[in-house]
Amino acid sequence: MNLDKKRWIILLAGCFINLCLGSIYAWSIFSSAMADYFNNSLGMNVTALDLGIVYTIANSVGPITMISGGWFNDKIGPKKVILVGGIMWGLGMFLSGFATSINFLVVTYGLIGGLGLGMAYGSTISTCVKFFPDKRGLIGGITTAVYGLGSVILPPIVTKVVASTDATFAFKAVGIAFLILIAVSCLFLEQCPEGYKPEGWEPAVAKAGTAPKNLDWKGMIKTPVFYTMLLLLTCGAFTGMMVIPMASPIAQNMVGMTPAAAAAAVSVLALFNAFGRIVAGTLSDKIGRINTLTLACVLGGAGLLCLYFTGAGSVAQFYVGLSVVGVSFGSFMGVYPGFTADQFGPKNNSVNYGIMFIGFALAGYFGPMIMKNTVAKYGVYQRAFLIACVFSVVGVIFTIIYRALNKKSN
Repeated sequence: MNLDKKRWIILLAGCFINLCLGSIYAWSIFSSAMADYFNNSLGMNVTALDLGIVYTIANSVGPITMISGGWFNDKIGPKKVILVGGIMWGLGMFLSGFATSINFLVVTYGLIGGLGLGMAYGSTISTCVKFFPDKRGLIGGITTAVYGLGSVILPPIVTKVVASTDATFAFKAVGIAFLILIAVSCLFLEQCPEGYKPEGWEPAVAKAGTAPKNLDWKGMIKTPVFYTMLLLLTCGAFTGMMVIPMASPIAQNMVGMTPAAAAAAVSVLALFNAFGRIVAGTLSDKIGRINTLTLACVLGGAGLLCLYFTGAGSVAQFYVGLSVVGVSFGSFMGVYPGFTADQFGPKNNSVNYGIMFIGFALAGYFGPMIMKNTVAKYGVYQRAFLIACVFSVVGVIFTIIYRALNKKSN
């Protein structure tokens, strides 16, 4: 089959894989259900906030295997790398169904699952983007959007499974399903030939004096713009990483929603997260990556302020704030794969994007931690929203710094 046609099949396979991996954003459903299980079945005293450490670790360890997996991806191709990562993710989910403590979940979901997730996610995104040099923003948006859709589909399913069985069975069932789906999807993957160009497309000619393309990771980390981009990603992802793992508890405790309604809120958040990835990815191809990211920072701050002024019973306002936060967070996730490839070249993007993803890991660590500590100290969520709002403002400042550095280098 012609490679120009085959790349669409590879994209579809990558989307199925990311659909499974994106279920990490449904953690708030699992955490609430597991807290109930620990308390009611095992006689423990655990809250969903206590289980936030599991989600934090799962996101924090991801860059380790994104970087190492990216190196193997460039050497041996994505099929084996993503299969190993997918097996670890599904196995981590399955083993979480046997959890009897928070530490058990830290090992199964946080470490085994998180390391597998990083390996599979980084290689999947990089592979798809490499096959579409003519549509990097759009493809980055689509593949990461499907990742976000995993938490649209999963919450209502998990809620029903938990209602009829328990959280442990839900973990086991989901883990087995993911193992099968990822393994089948990997059969359709292959490595993108170096220098591949779709028929009839030619890359834009670089201006004289511009920074060299196809930098390896050593060359990338020597550039000041890399650190600016990494910190910008941290600021942009901070909002989502603070709100997403606690969306269900926030809906129940701050707004007074039922568990079923809170699950629906998680799905709405995920839907707008996915929507933001596609729209921002497409928009960034037209108005530029940095302009799109600046807009995303502004939207993030606006969504947080909306949540800050939300009280008990303010369901509509809560949905508005949650949706805007989802779009803002999704924008960063959708734009950054193409943004990194544009800045440092596509050849080594598997490793380069893995290193850049350290910015996301920082947000994944500090976001939930600051939320937990703030709520524990003050007893309300609103103060945490204000702290996240400051990160959005700092993000805008980093976009200004990026423009200055980029203009100087060119």
